[in-house]
Amino acid sequence: MAKVCHTTQNHSHGQRSLSSLQFDAPLPYGAILQEGGSNRADGVQFVVFSRHATAMRLLLYDTPEDGEPVEVISFDPTHDRWGDVWSIFVPGLKHGQLYHFQADGPFDPSAGHRFDPTARLVDPYAKALAGHFLHHDDRIIRPPKSVVVDDRFDWQGDRHLRHELADTIIYELHIRGFTASPSSGVAHPGTYLGVIEKIPYLKSLGVTAVELMPIHEFPRESFDGNRRDHENYWGYDPIAFFAPHQGYATSNQPGGQVTELKEMVRALHAADIEVILDVVLNHTAEGSGDGPTFSMKGLENSVYYMLDNESGDYHNFSGCGNTVNANHPVVRELICHCLRHWVHSYHIDGFRFDLASILSRDRNGIIIETPPLIESITEDQTLADTKLIAEAWDAAG
Repeated sequence: MAKVCHTTQNHSHGQRSLSSLQFDAPLPYGAILQEGGSNRADGVQFVVFSRHATAMRLLLYDTPEDGEPVEVISFDPTHDRWGDVWSIFVPGLKHGQLYHFQADGPFDPSAGHRFDPTARLVDPYAKALAGHFLHHDDRIIRPPKSVVVDDRFDWQGDRHLRHELADTIIYELHIRGFTASPSSGVAHPGTYLGVIEKIPYLKSLGVTAVELMPIHEFPRESFDGNRRDHENYWGYDPIAFFAPHQGYATSNQPGGQVTELKEMVRALHAADIEVILDVVLNHTAEGSGDGPTFSMKGLENSVYYMLDNESGDYHNFSGCGNTVNANHPVVRELICHCLRHWVHSYHIDGFRFDLASILSRDRNGIIIETPPLIESITEDQTLADTKLIAEAWDAAG
């Protein structure tokens, strides 16, 4: 087994022995919790894509409220970089560990690069976030922390329902708005658990599926540059495609929203009601060039977003400041992995794609006759029984 060990300085505990490669086989992106075996150590493998970064750091935190990391681990560019992939195994870390990435690299917007060595970056593959945006006088935006998640859950034999599309009756709902009013009479208003309490009401309507308005993690505040602008209620401004919104959970524990959402899906399935997600994969809350940097923009802006070839300005087919470069191979992989994650880890039955026309555009915004992303989704055997609904327009004009 290939295993390269070295020692990296950290800020709180002196020296930690690290392994850049815990397994021979390639691992998916994100934070992969590893439990020990005969040839393995307990810990977490962190894997992140960045083509033009000159240095990568892992910032570890003890609590969601921490303004500064308790430990900073630098990736070794010789041992921890595999082409455009940075990968390091940190022994001893467990479920619930909080982290950010931080990347050095060129800041040259006209060339598409917007690296900021001070920015704390949400993992694009994070399965949950914890905490809120923290603001200090140094004007560095500290986004919620990414959370290492243990995906295990007792589904009690639950499976996808696979109702015939012709027989499907969909009820669209917003998790908070559905039970926020005291008139809903639930013990947990505005939450995943609150939806469970209203299942008898949904059954009385005769619906066969609920379509959840966006539950991807999103900031409650919108940003104008580094300034808080106004509150975001509806959730159509995501910052983490894999992570359920923590504000809809009753638990304050990092990752608690993962369990509560699964409990909700399990209960709806038990009542013969499918769950469809409204997914916003066409843009992120990082906005335009004046917007904040807290994830993809600071990891590999020129790959994740559609940019003008000459100026480096963002194409804005979403009407929200930026447009995800969905047909780039790296981004296509992220989106397909995201959909599989929701289907496999949450037993989601279908997706409604917000501004789906964007998913058919190339990096210059031109509509592609046979978009690679659409082909990848429709030919993905694991998504074969998943309902797919498209909002067939965008803000191109």
